[in-house]
Amino acid sequence: MSIRVEQVSFHYGKKAALNNVSFALETGQFAALLGPNGAGKSTLFALLTRLYAQQSGEIFLRELALNQHPTAVMQKLGVVFQQSTLDLDLTVQQNLSYHAALHGLSGKAAKGRIQQELERLQMLARADEKVRALNGGHRRRVEIARALLHQPEVLLLDEPTTGLDPQSRSALNQHIRQLCHETQLTVLWATHLIEEITLEDRVLLLHQGRLLSSATGHSLCELSQQDSLSKAFNTLTCDGASY
Repeated sequence: MSIRVEQVSFHYGKKAALNNVSFALETGQFAALLGPNGAGKSTLFALLTRLYAQQSGEIFLRELALNQHPTAVMQKLGVVFQQSTLDLDLTVQQNLSYHAALHGLSGKAAKGRIQQELERLQMLARADEKVRALNGGHRRRVEIARALLHQPEVLLLDEPTTGLDPQSRSALNQHIRQLCHETQLTVLWATHLIEEITLEDRVLLLHQGRLLSSATGHSLCELSQQDSLSKAFNTLTCDGASY
């Protein structure tokens, strides 16, 4: 297993944001964390990235417990948050060089990694442009390149297509899937958009803090007795539904 979450719960006061969530992802797997707004997706990402301290349950990456080996685990994670964190007044190259230095990469090694990731994401020609001049889709590609500089084993993307047009959303989604295929990168892609998921994908369906299913899109359709993933999602997340 690449990443494993066991019986994780989290409360904001008396309100349960996550309730006994458990799942595991295989190396090189693209998995979608699907759920409506407020389902608990961002809370789960905050726990996976140590923005929040764990209250109960365990999180493992390659059998290393996040609580016990935080530095080692975080070195194996790449993260793209919902809100952009790029410096708009720096160039693409400058943004990536700064991030590489934070991970202990410098000089020739950093330059090589930056070139490799920008080439992979078809952004090398924009390396000397200020981020402010880029459109939303290209900024997201820069953020993904940045997240991959230290060659993580797992990439977490929290609603990465927020604010993008349909064509840019589709292109970004395909780029990430290609990365899984080419590099055996494990990806957890959080979304509330059904069109970003295929029937063959592993789908972690989160609703009101509970993981309703962690099967494929095909299995979700069978479970809900529906003929499309969109209908299955609506059925399974309907208040009062029990599966």
